[in-house]
Amino acid sequence: MLSWLPARPVRFPPVSHALRDPEGLLAAGGELTPEWLLAAYRHGIFPWYSDDQPILWWCPNPRMVLFPDELRIARSLGKRLRNGGLLVTFDRAFETVVRACAAPRKGQPGTWITEEMHAAYVTLHRLGYARSVEVWRGAELVGGLYGVAMGPVFFGESMFSRASDASKVALVHLVRAMRAGGGRLIDCQMHTRHLASLGARDIARTEFINYLESCLATPEHKDSQYPLPCWGLPDGSSRVEPLTALT
Repeated sequence: MLSWLPARPVRFPPVSHALRDPEGLLAAGGELTPEWLLAAYRHGIFPWYSDDQPILWWCPNPRMVLFPDELRIARSLGKRLRNGGLLVTFDRAFETVVRACAAPRKGQPGTWITEEMHAAYVTLHRLGYARSVEVWRGAELVGGLYGVAMGPVFFGESMFSRASDASKVALVHLVRAMRAGGGRLIDCQMHTRHLASLGARDIARTEFINYLESCLATPEHKDSQYPLPCWGLPDGSSRVEPLTALT
């Protein structure tokens, strides 16, 4: 039976209560405030719903994740990284990236990134939790991704590409930043062939939750209900990062 969440208290049912059909649906209701969103991510839960639905919260089994050391770069992507004529920034155009991710895509009737979702993640960005990676060709934004950073974990939300491999380029640079700063896990939420080609894989929900808890239980986090990111993405507000091959 699906749980309905009142606005208060901020509390989710155990993720083991998630439905099998549809897979991973845990609860409905609650709010999209920072308090609700950060509590959700800490417990491996994320919102996903359409305009005509209430807020729906999910924790699927299995869970697709990417461990930074398991990134795979195909030969063609490596060539693009070296010679693609692209530039990468971090947190320079967060709202534009979210809008681009929300744009209609071929074969999809609509978008799950509603205006309510957009506003909620912009608020998280202003608080320092939601982060973006942008890929540019000259002055044109051709790809990117955004998500939520908590402790050594990046919870990926969405990505887009207007040029070949641009979203993959964004992910490679995210992994590079995480490797440099002690990041341990990228949550990819649902299985996609696109992410699997880059080394992401499915793990059992129990394994994901246990690993997430270990990531957020480090000494600098144990006394903080909502820890700030302990690894820093490069600040792209004043400079761009030239693309280089990641090995």
